[in-house]
Amino acid sequence: MSALARLPVFFALQGRRVMLAGGSEAASWKAELLSAAGAEVEVIAPTPCEDLLALAAAPPDGPVRLVARDWTLADLDGAALAIGAMEEDEEGARFAAAARAAGVPVNVVDKPAFCDFAFGAIVNRSPLVVGISTDGAAPVFGQAVRAKIEAVIPQGFRHWAEAARSWRPLVSALGLSHHGRRRFWERFTARALEAPEAEPAPALRDDLLARAEFERGAAGRGSVALVGAGPGDPELLTLKAVRVLQSADVVLYDDLVAPAVLDVARREARKMLVGKTGYKPSCKQDDINALMVSLATQGKRVVRLKGGDPMVFGRAGEEIAAARAAGIPVEVVPGISAAQGAAGRLAVSLTHRDHARRLQFVTAHARDGRLPRDLDWSALTDPAATTVVYMPQRTWAELATQAIAAGLDPATPAIAVFSATRPEERQVPATVGTLAPALERAVAEGAGGPCLILFGHAIGEAAAFAGELEREALAALA
Repeated sequence: MSALARLPVFFALQGRRVMLAGGSEAASWKAELLSAAGAEVEVIAPTPCEDLLALAAAPPDGPVRLVARDWTLADLDGAALAIGAMEEDEEGARFAAAARAAGVPVNVVDKPAFCDFAFGAIVNRSPLVVGISTDGAAPVFGQAVRAKIEAVIPQGFRHWAEAARSWRPLVSALGLSHHGRRRFWERFTARALEAPEAEPAPALRDDLLARAEFERGAAGRGSVALVGAGPGDPELLTLKAVRVLQSADVVLYDDLVAPAVLDVARREARKMLVGKTGYKPSCKQDDINALMVSLATQGKRVVRLKGGDPMVFGRAGEEIAAARAAGIPVEVVPGISAAQGAAGRLAVSLTHRDHARRLQFVTAHARDGRLPRDLDWSALTDPAATTVVYMPQRTWAELATQAIAAGLDPATPAIAVFSATRPEERQVPATVGTLAPALERAVAEGAGGPCLILFGHAIGEAAAFAGELEREALAALA
């Protein structure tokens, strides 16, 4: 897990005393927030502002009591939290030191150096509450993020969160296994996402409980999901892929999966590199199948995460067969293919009606690591086709030579794309006849990651544009 500037925690303050020193508007804002969380807020200030007087008369939840004097050490005794709203650093430092000596977590408003915890921006769909922190670095940015989240979280989610709280004892009473309980809440969540503004009805509760009880006998059976990770950009994951990743117990992933995609998976999920990557030491496919089946047999929800789309040159057929042979439920979650990702980045239509009547995907990598012996050369030399070549780096020179010998025009536009859609993406424009040496130069210069080659007349405009950009970049460096 990456380092955290702050640990996000949520204090349970219902009925607990919070001591707040200061009578300014800033103190009033904090007192209102604490009262809304159910705290018994004791505000100690010689001259409380008008806002504090109004708040004490009509608090949102917990009582707000005003004490018209300066704070003392005794005021910290038994407090759940201590909040200081004072202008001077010296006073803030003294308050923080006193609170820490008393063993009370302390926050001094707008003085991060004296704080044990921070108040973040809040999205309130209570009991669903979202907190946002920038570690004090950019409060305005934090507020902008809050506004974004406000826009995408429906107000109706508060009803679903309240239903979850009231239904939880009924779910617990069923005595379900861990996996059974999680399946119940996943179905609940799916319904909430389908109809966020609808209030959860008793009929839905009864239906979900009955289904969970019916499935209790199969609680020990796991499952396998083959999920497309897309070409690399995590924003290209489908909504279903995100949902499945966030319910996984184990994620078996390839080297070609971008690290940012793994961050989307459930934090508690075990993530295991199974290393299927061309031309490098890799796990054997039979071993991956066996591991996948073994984990699912233990009751785990296994996600087999594959770069691009799992059904395009991903050996999905072998893994599906292994799961079915073991009697394990298996599903496939399609992903944005590497070809689609590359085409999107190139802004090129692979089926441009002026240039292509057919789109074909081929692999340049057979089981033995060499160029496949059964390629259809008449299809590869079709001038009205757009061809996408997967895993081409080691065998492209041979493929191009044979295609040209079979009649493909060596001047046909071609482009290699490394790490499509990722920050380190590299495009290498050329022609079929000149791409091999250009490919070698790009690798020598550090181009890496998954590589695709696209060729055909539909690629011409994109290759020309990419070449122009590359020439401009080289000129700038010179």
